[in-house]
Amino acid sequence: MFRKILYPTDFSDVSYKAFDYVKQLKNVGTEEVVVLHVIDTRSFSIPEIYAKVELSGLENKVEEEATEEANEMVKTLNDIGLRASVRIERGIPFKEILRVENEEDISLIVIGSHGKSNVEEMFLGSVSEKVIRKAKSPVFVVKR
Repeated sequence: MFRKILYPTDFSDVSYKAFDYVKQLKNVGTEEVVVLHVIDTRSFSIPEIYAKVELSGLENKVEEEATEEANEMVKTLNDIGLRASVRIERGIPFKEILRVENEEDISLIVIGSHGKSNVEEMFLGSVSEKVIRKAKSPVFVVKR
């Protein structure tokens, strides 16, 4: 039914909770998982005159750490018998999630309800809300 899953993660507590559900979906026929992390380029777009540090080095460090963490997830998924791959993208998270959904022919998106920048007053995180509204595939949202 859900042959290929897209699992966008920001490595927050809620995204790790969603990862537990991804692993369980093997029992219902899931064959493949795409682990996606999007580096939000808006975080690195401070005008040069205000920046006190070189941001390109920081962005590369963030990418290295994300790749390492995502590769650990892939290893875990492979160990339980799922094919898995990593995609590290740069851009606006919800837009990149939707782009990868189309490119990878996804049958289900599993996403946490709130990311690292969660705001208590919000019912859903802004990324998950936009994905729910605009995705072509079903979206499974894991609450905190």
